Amino acid sequence: MASLGRLAVLVGLIAAVAGVVTQLVGLRRKRPDLLRLAGQWALVTLFASAVAALVMEWAILTDNFSFEYVARNSTTTTPLLYKVATLWGALEGSILLWVLILAGYIVAVGWRFRSRLDDPLVAWAMLTLFVIAGFFFLLLTGPADPFNTLAAAPADGRGLNPLLQNHPLMAVHPVMLYLGYVGFSVPFSFAIAALVTGRLGEGWLLETRTWTVLAWGFLTTGIVLGAWWSYEVLGWGGYWAWDPVENSSLLPWLTSTAYLHSVVVQERRGMLRIWNLSLLLSTFALTILGTFLTRSGVLRSVHEFSQSNIGIYLLTFFGLVVIVSLALIAWRGEQLTSPGSVGSPVSREGSFLVNNLLFAAFALVVLLGTVFPLLIEAINGDRLAVGSPYFDRMTGPIGLALLFLMGMSPLLSWRRTSGESLREKTLGPAWVGAIFLMVAVAVGARGWMSLVAFALAGFVVGSAGRTLLLGVRRRGIAGFTGRNGGGMVAHIGIALLAVGFVASQSYSNESEVRLNNGQTVEVAGHSIEFLGRTDTSQPGREITSVRIRVDGNEIHEPAITQFATFGTPIATPSVDVSLIDDVYLSVLDVESEDGSVLMRVIVRPMIAWLWIGGLTISLGSILAVIPVRGRVVAVSDSSNEPPADGSPDDDEPLEPETEPATV
Repeated sequence: MASLGRLAVLVGLIAAVAGVVTQLVGLRRKRPDLLRLAGQWALVTLFASAVAALVMEWAILTDNFSFEYVARNSTTTTPLLYKVATLWGALEGSILLWVLILAGYIVAVGWRFRSRLDDPLVAWAMLTLFVIAGFFFLLLTGPADPFNTLAAAPADGRGLNPLLQNHPLMAVHPVMLYLGYVGFSVPFSFAIAALVTGRLGEGWLLETRTWTVLAWGFLTTGIVLGAWWSYEVLGWGGYWAWDPVENSSLLPWLTSTAYLHSVVVQERRGMLRIWNLSLLLSTFALTILGTFLTRSGVLRSVHEFSQSNIGIYLLTFFGLVVIVSLALIAWRGEQLTSPGSVGSPVSREGSFLVNNLLFAAFALVVLLGTVFPLLIEAINGDRLAVGSPYFDRMTGPIGLALLFLMGMSPLLSWRRTSGESLREKTLGPAWVGAIFLMVAVAVGARGWMSLVAFALAGFVVGSAGRTLLLGVRRRGIAGFTGRNGGGMVAHIGIALLAVGFVASQSYSNESEVRLNNGQTVEVAGHSIEFLGRTDTSQPGREITSVRIRVDGNEIHEPAITQFATFGTPIATPSVDVSLIDDVYLSVLDVESEDGSVLMRVIVRPMIAWLWIGGLTISLGSILAVIPVRGRVVAVSDSSNEPPADGSPDDDEPLEPETEPATV
């Protein structure tokens, strides 16, 4: 079995290298027949990676502990769902999943452009994708080989970290993150292709728009699911701790979000060409940097994988990506000159420019806070961590400014906005913001930053709602689709997420209470009644459940689980959920001689809106990739600018037809 897995990895590596060679030869000798072979090599890489993944999955499901990976990360008593998820639960398997998803993307790109595989732009993009695939296949042949075997197979394995076996989201969250991470390799490859071929007009942006939005949507969903998983599993009642692994996923999200906004300016005005290429290239580079940080063991994290020598390979690849990207931008510098300019700061392009500067500042703050401990350790050997106070203090004002621009930008016209037009357009959204503020004050919200955040969230909802209403009036239900409609739905999601974040962070109440059997206490207006405990034995684990009734209604059973292969017991919280607040119940101690239990009870206001907002953002990303039929935006002639202030198009950017213009 291990030999079959290794053979599949080797075949995948050979196919990736063959893809690179045939593309290079085909481009150099102008051989369309060789360039069209890219589709076949892509299928081979997908087949090989799928076989390798199936071999590993079969070894896990059949408890084949002769595989070192299986012995370290699975047991005979691991539930089926978590056995399936064990494939990506540790370092080597996660790289195998990366390769499988990347091969799927390469095949999808080959299919999408099957009639244009001999186009130099597509050929260079496929070549770049094969290079990336070759690198990760190479990792699987050496430093991240998942098919190492043991001379003597143990009777049972050690199993995954218990925290990875404590919630079904283990089967979904990492996959979503990887679909996002790896998905950015497609627009990255087309950016490289555009630089190499010199086809730097706006056409290639339309070719990659859907791929970029899809990757962004997957990454967004993965981040939100990760926060939800943390909230449900870790027992401390939080969902975001500015942990290095969390930050590693946030960094490419910030740069890609900036790109999705600034690329509109390039498509409409021919501006920001160097900036957009830099954002796109940086986004992919940050996914590689994040992979290095989380899989090399160089940073302390509650999510970290075991230390491995894979770090030097990832760091080298990251360096090559950065160097090649910078070199190509420098080489094409003269061709990247933007013909347009910002005529007025009070314009849509002006607001997008400020938006991008804020996103860049946000990313820089997070990057510095994440890598600073690594730099200090490299200098003097001291290990330290930068905590939440730094991130909260530095990112809070930036977040408020971004919320303001999120509400204001859709109300601004291209090139310039008259004062009268601005007053008319902002009146409705401003009233919505005022209503949000008044409701927040009425329910007891205090603190100027929190109140400003509530007001701005309402302003965003009003602004996005106004834009959606205009779109629906013009196109019916199709007004919710396309980049504009889907983007406004995502804006509403971010506003809801902001409300949930601010309320749950600023006004939560946490208590530790000891309860005797039958005793009831009140915490932040909620009654907590202890009804008893239950001890249960399951294969590989002992579970002590505590029965708690909240507000005289639903009975919850938070628990402590002792795994046979791990010494530290793991708490399994239970949450009483409502749109008003959550009552978070976590068991701290059940060993009292008098039969009492020590509970952590956390009341978090409006946190459900954080998850609702996250799902709304994901819905927006889906709606954004649904094609809009109608008018076509010019993609290469920068003189084709939108009408001046006051035209109907000021409220809704032009959308391309289903098939983007050919580059």
